[in-house]
Amino acid sequence: MKHLLKMMDLSGEEIIELLNLADQLKYEQKHGIKHHHLAGKTLGMIFQKSSTRTRVSFETGMYQLGGSALFLSSRDLQIGRGEPVEDTARVLSRYLDGIMIRTFAQQEVVDLATYGSIPIINGLTDYAHPCQVLADLMTVREYKGKLEGLKMCYIGDGNNMANSLIVGGIKTGMRVAAATPQIHRPAEDVVAFAQQSGDFLLTEDVMEAAAGADVIFTDVWASMGQEQEAEERRRIFGGVYQVNDKLLGVANADAMVQHCLPAHRGEEITAEVFEAHANEIFDEAENRLHAQKAVMVKLMG
Repeated sequence: MKHLLKMMDLSGEEIIELLNLADQLKYEQKHGIKHHHLAGKTLGMIFQKSSTRTRVSFETGMYQLGGSALFLSSRDLQIGRGEPVEDTARVLSRYLDGIMIRTFAQQEVVDLATYGSIPIINGLTDYAHPCQVLADLMTVREYKGKLEGLKMCYIGDGNNMANSLIVGGIKTGMRVAAATPQIHRPAEDVVAFAQQSGDFLLTEDVMEAAAGADVIFTDVWASMGQEQEAEERRRIFGGVYQVNDKLLGVANADAMVQHCLPAHRGEEITAEVFEAHANEIFDEAENRLHAQKAVMVKLMG
């Protein structure tokens, strides 16, 4: 494991190894045990998409690991004024010990890894969100005690979260069902992988997907960069692709609900369901810190 570009690059064993390390680092942090595995090391954080959780969790994580983090927006870098990503990668590799990038195109992450000589971490692209899904899997395992054999259900847009959740669930032995509109399906390579590699259902019927689920995931209907599509997406998703009490009625009685945040209450999830499962959702948000620390230790330690 040289980089974290997408969930597809990880084996099931590597995912479990990262989750085990994340559990250990979380225990140490909660008990005041110092774990300065990255003392003297520096992570560059390139943000072409803004974020609350990604920035704060990576900066805090590097501090707790004894290192430091540099926030680099597109306004701070020549990459925002036309410098090729391959030149940026080679320059930053001379200064830093690792790069986390949160951007639009998956190819930009791939190019950083291709031309740079240091570990690259995908903090989010339009195609994949591996750091979030590692935190999601960590949270499910904390609550359920296992992953293998559980049923994961995803409701909503077939976006980066759907892509990464499907792959992460299949690779850790979960049964996975996703309900998305036909015109907003997950990526075709993800669907093909899941159909060939595990127990996977892709449907437009939210009740079929949620039946017997142990954990239900959702995400906003319009992601960052899709604001101009928001009204059309509300028309397509509204009244159907929502996590509500009726949907939970066909899931297992002790089903978890997870949301990567930010949440639009009344759209993809009702306020009542969100608040009823708030502890699970904010544990999920916290686990971004611990899962990402595990990734940084594995890649940069």
